[in-house]
Amino acid sequence: MFSGIIESLGTIQTVKHEKDAIVVEVDTGITDLSMGESIAVNGVCLTVVQYNQQGQASFFISSETLARTNLGKLVEGKRVNLERAVTPSTRLSGHIVQGHVDAPGRFVKAEKSGDAHQVFFAFPASLRKYVVEKGSIAIDGTSLTLNGIGEIGGSDAASDEFVIHIMIIPHTWEHTTLGHLSPNDMVNVEVDVIAKYVENLCLIQK
Repeated sequence: MFSGIIESLGTIQTVKHEKDAIVVEVDTGITDLSMGESIAVNGVCLTVVQYNQQGQASFFISSETLARTNLGKLVEGKRVNLERAVTPSTRLSGHIVQGHVDAPGRFVKAEKSGDAHQVFFAFPASLRKYVVEKGSIAIDGTSLTLNGIGEIGGSDAASDEFVIHIMIIPHTWEHTTLGHLSPNDMVNVEVDVIAKYVENLCLIQK
């Protein structure tokens, strides 16, 4: 489990294709890794399958993960958000993040607002029921608060999308990949898992 508080930015060193999967080597900057450890890479829970004391780690990415996330677009030199799994004594500064991406979204635009940035993302309409204003959402593994939610098919959205906007403070803008996005870049979206559990309970009790 993770909290959506990005610890560092890693750099993709190599991308090796293996049939319908890939193995990526990341310079994590983390020197006390362990075999089998879970690390969220752009919000995707991955397992360390090889590492060294210089902080380089390899991750196997399956076809299922490639189909549901933006990890298939990784190339050498690309920066990625990294977060290690929380421990029982960790402060939950963000919200509960599983590292299980629900769907891809896309970056629409960013507008300067004082020292902060108001950032707009388009999400699939299927996620609309899970998001609420001032609720939490993870985008590329970063825990963020929704400031506003547009209508399905509304401004800047396709007919099967809706647009949300988020205010991103300077620290988050500078210390995550969010400040490096270009229009229509794919992002990994994970909605609040509590909303999905509540929905499932309601369906079972009908």
